This record gives sequence, structure tokens and C-alpha cells, in this order.
Amino acid sequence: MQCSKCGTKVQVDDRFCEECGTPVMTISKSTPGCKKCGADSEEIDADGFCSNCGFRGENRQDDRLEVVRSPNLAGISDRGLRHYRNEDSVACAQIDHKNAYILVVCDGVSSCSSPELAAQAAAESACRKLNTAVLTQNSAFLQEAMKLAIAEAMTSVCAIPYTQITVAEPPSTTIVAAVVVEGIATIGWLGDSRAYWIASNGSRQLTKDDSWLNDVVSSGEMSAAEARKSPHAHAITRWLGADAMNVEPSIVNFALPGCGNLLLCTDGLWNYVNDLPQFNTLVNQDADAITLAQRLVEFALHSGGHDNISVAVLSWKGN
Repeated sequence: MQCSKCGTKVQVDDRFCEECGTPVMTISKSTPGCKKCGADSEEIDADGFCSNCGFRGENRQDDRLEVVRSPNLAGISDRGLRHYRNEDSVACAQIDHKNAYILVVCDGVSSCSSPELAAQAAAESACRKLNTAVLTQNSAFLQEAMKLAIAEAMTSVCAIPYTQITVAEPPSTTIVAAVVVEGIATIGWLGDSRAYWIASNGSRQLTKDDSWLNDVVSSGEMSAAEARKSPHAHAITRWLGADAMNVEPSIVNFALPGCGNLLLCTDGLWNYVNDLPQFNTLVNQDADAITLAQRLVEFALHSGGHDNISVAVLSWKGN
């Protein structure tokens, strides 16, 4: 079989084309039922979800956000295939005369009230604060600027109106942010949204998740294999929100070592990536930022799309 969009060979039981992400099964839009798997119309619930495969045929305007600042800097936030709405957000900025780039990715906590508003408020406010810092300060102050940007994000999240009429917790979100000035990346985070450096000559994870799994493994209570089997494995231990106990961000500085890609993402992507070598196979070092972001999102969708998916990419060509 061949993909109807790009012509790439696909297997008979494939749901998506691995190259471009197009659903393999082509069904007319006028056909009642699921446009992805072909299930009967009786399988579609009141919100438009297919009970057979989880696909929702009609997308809302805010289900996908694409931000392109230049060929080197772009981001995408996508609802995925299973969630009712997109509770992630992404923000990017570029200051050409400073040779500076800003990337922010946030993942709203689904169990809380208005997670989509929390993620959007945090991403936008942190990006604005970092943009102002780059314009008004020199690079020696970037670590302090990152702390202030995440504090601003915290203030913005806490300002979201919240009435406790259900068991839902106040609006909350994770955050990972990076500001790159003259080849030095200052990265700050709370939660389990991650930053990676992906390069042909050596890739690495730059952040460490604030999670129950990391805590019990670090303390020696469990092995990583044992902890991954627990229902608490993906529980986060730090976040932005009115009920957060520890909002002091972790911060690292990283000198970008030649050509490669700085990637920020939510667990909607990294949950599907087994190891760093797999990231290397997914990332074409010659592609521009939006092409890489699209490829990574389509990979997550093809892998199941069980969560919202957000990525921000800086394609770094060296100094």
C-alpha cells in the first residue's frame, strides 16, 4: 500500500503513514461514523469521540497551535487523539540583534480546574518576561531572569479565577523554558516537561523530571523498572499553581556545542521515545525548525496520541 498524500509505502495494518502522519484508511468526509477507523456512527459519542479508537473528527480552533518565528525557531501544540481539549501551550520569541531565542512549553495539569488557561498564561507570561530581560540586561543576568520569568508565570496562573465547586484543584501547569543568548542556553523548569539537546555527535537530556518516580529511584526505595510499574510513576512533585508547595525552579546552563537542535517538549512526546538514539533517528539535522516540530508531533500521533503534544525547536547552526 502507498500513502495517499506522500506516496510512502505503508503496511496493511498501519493506521498512519510514518513519513507524514496521514491516516492510512481514506474515508470520505460524507461517510457517517469515524473518519479514522471507519467505525459506525453509533460509536461516536456526544462530544464527537469515537469509542473504538478515540479519534475526534471535528477539530476546534484551539486544538492545534503552530508558532513560526524563523526557519530556526518554531513550536507546535496539538490536542492529540484522545484528549477532549488541548491543555498544553507553547510560546517562542526571537531577538535578532541580540542573537537570542526564547522557548517555553507548558503542560496543564488535567486533574485541576482550567488547565488549558494555566498552560497558556504561564507560557505567554514567561516568554514576555524573558523577552524583556534579553532586551534590557546582559547575558550575566539570564539565570536571575529565568527565576523572575517563572515567578511571573506563577503569578499569572494564580490570577486565573477559580471557585472550588468540585473536587478539582486550582489551575496548575508544568513549565520548561529556555533562553539562548550567543550560544548559551539557560533552562528552567518545574514538573516533567523536558529539554533535550539532539545532535548527530551526541544527544542528551538537559532536565530532570520533578516526579514521584525520580524521587523514589534517587532515594533507593525502588529500582527504575519497579517504579515505572506504579500508578504513581508519572505523578509530578513540583508545578505552578496556587496549591504548589515548592516553586523554586531548577536551572541549568548549557553551551550549545556546535550544530544541533534544542528541543523542549511535554510528556505527550517523550513518553513515546524509548531513548536518545531514537530521538536521533526522528530528527533530521538538515531540516528547518517547523519541519522538525511537525515530524515529532506526527510521530507522537502515529504512536497513539494519548496525550496533548507540545514541542518547541531551536535549530542551532553554530556560532
